[in-house]
Amino acid sequence: MKAFFLSVGTAILNHPVPFLITALAVNLIAFCLYGIDKHKARHKRYRISEATLLLFPALGGGIGALLGMTFFRHKTKHVKFLVTVPCLFLFYTAFFVSSLLIALLSSYGT
Repeated sequence: MKAFFLSVGTAILNHPVPFLITALAVNLIAFCLYGIDKHKARHKRYRISEATLLLFPALGGGIGALLGMTFFRHKTKHVKFLVTVPCLFLFYTAFFVSSLLIALLSSYGT
């Protein structure tokens, strides 16, 4: 397990730009999807599925989804979203911080 965290952390440290671009894109898409779905809900049009709205936080777009939920005041009364989206955000945050810490500590020989 440590080897997996080490490989992820090392990959991020060695190639931060592609990682940051990917993270930004996933979060931006998540944010936009919540806004689009809110617009469609107001105009009684065909909606984006809940599975799709939860897919992007599951792919690492938790902060974008949380910001979209807050900014557009969308899905804030649905327990499924109030629990799942923050949990996914916390999971990815803990995963990447742990990976980076393990990679940094191993590079110092600790």
